[in-house]
Amino acid sequence: MTAFTEMDVRIGLPGTVLFDGPATRLGAVAEDGGFGLLPNHIDWVTALVPSVLTLTQPGGTERVFGMDEGVLVKTGDRVRIAVRRGVEGADLRSLQATVDAFFDAVEDEERVARAALSRLEADMVRRFAGLRGQP
Repeated sequence: MTAFTEMDVRIGLPGTVLFDGPATRLGAVAEDGGFGLLPNHIDWVTALVPSVLTLTQPGGTERVFGMDEGVLVKTGDRVRIAVRRGVEGADLRSLQATVDAFFDAVEDEERVARAALSRLEADMVRRFAGLRGQP
């Protein structure tokens, strides 16, 4: 059995990579609670819930990420995390403001998209109603 001193971690979002690099420790939250991973942890798969993910890089630098739901897969020294949405904060204290701003922007975009969809649906209903009167 090979003893690993660090893990190769990749955090992927749809269409981009949020983080790709080495880590000596990782902490996250699954549906059944918080957990930590070290380089020689057993291979593992779990679903992540919206929460804060922390990782420590070689040298002791800690990085914090606010994440939406996702999946974590650990095999050997590789950890792959796929999440729908996520942001990195400078530290735990500033992460809340970063997450709030990010999700407010996403919420505004979703609101605009829902309004456009409602207009399209109303236009389609009007057009079908107009066809009813034609022979």
